[in-house]
Amino acid sequence: MVRDLARHPEICSINTATLGFQAPIDEVIEAVARAGFGMISPWRRDTKDLDVSAVARQIRDAGLKLSGYCRSPYIPAATVAQYRANIAANKQAIDDAAVLGAPVFVMVVGSLPEGSKDIEDARRQVREACGELMEHGRKAGVKIGLEPLHPVYAADRSCLTLLSEALDWCEMIEGKTDEPQVGTIIDCYHVWWDPNIRRDIARAGREKRIFGFHVCDWLVPTTDVLNDRGMMGDGIIDIRGLRTALEEAGHTGAVEVEIFSAQNWWRRPMAETLQACRERFSTAT
Repeated sequence: MVRDLARHPEICSINTATLGFQAPIDEVIEAVARAGFGMISPWRRDTKDLDVSAVARQIRDAGLKLSGYCRSPYIPAATVAQYRANIAANKQAIDDAAVLGAPVFVMVVGSLPEGSKDIEDARRQVREACGELMEHGRKAGVKIGLEPLHPVYAADRSCLTLLSEALDWCEMIEGKTDEPQVGTIIDCYHVWWDPNIRRDIARAGREKRIFGFHVCDWLVPTTDVLNDRGMMGDGIIDIRGLRTALEEAGHTGAVEVEIFSAQNWWRRPMAETLQACRERFSTAT
């Protein structure tokens, strides 16, 4: 039976992007806790130039836990020097995730470097880098979560576009294991359209590689494929059906709201957006 999120606020997480980065992270932490959520997922831009250990204390003191830490610097590069620099930036971000207490580092992997048309080489770079980052994460106590994005982003934001592909990469990087260090982040905005999604969710569950679940909605019409995402229930995604499939596959972790909405929710007061999230966790998620 699917969990009743209205009764379990401790597993309801707010990704800070949902609030539009309109306030410093300490104010966001307090707002999320005040609204009654149990978890938060900050972005690297939230902690830039801050003492990450101090942010970690603020999160703990507010009674919150982390569902993840977003997101990776892109990996593919046109030169070896830039490729190594990208890996180094990811390692630093993983170290910050460990200090914050995040169980998983969310990776949006990037795609074609400027001037390139070789998407297979971009994919190769990502897989090779993730092998190195996996070992770094293992030492830091942070898992690596590969997030496939909708194919509309294949040229720039992510050469990884399918859950099945992400699972194949996990096995290529790590091999078969009962204690995976590399897994997947399943975002309904990016996978809802995939005719094989329920098959692949079941596989992710069998392989113990469901490391996160993000929710929002796909609006019709969508005016901007990046920054016009909808509050759960305002669009056409069968979010409850996807969550049911994940929980039937064994997912017992957080349900995380991540909404990019430059013209709507990002313009509203944080308290109003958080109240809407709380309501939609009950009615549309």
